[in-house]
Amino acid sequence: MPTLLRRHFSLRTFAYYLLIIALCSLFLYYFAFQARHILTGPVITLTSESPSIVATSTIILTGTTENIVSLTLNGRPVYTNDAGNFEETLVLPLGYSIMTLTAKDRYGRVHSLERTYVRKQEVVSNQ
Repeated sequence: MPTLLRRHFSLRTFAYYLLIIALCSLFLYYFAFQARHILTGPVITLTSESPSIVATSTIILTGTTENIVSLTLNGRPVYTNDAGNFEETLVLPLGYSIMTLTAKDRYGRVHSLERTYVRKQEVVSNQ
């Protein structure tokens, strides 16, 4: 039998290939871990969900963001702190209104979050 078809694998050769495979796997895992912010895009999370039917004229929106360059609420800029937290007061007119939070990342990807609110007339009694 030719010697090319007959291979003798020693424990040293097996350990060498196992080490190469482990190093390549670690490199790919590290690359995926570092690229997670690029792959996920902008993220908006509201931490205070107000009910959709309210009787007050203002609601306070609080939340966190990740991987953003700009954040707007109905086209108006909203500022975040270094940790990505924001707090914004939204004035609601009587009736139906729509709130749209839009986040943009440095690669131009956009993520929007939309909520609808209905403000009822406040009932004031003179008792």
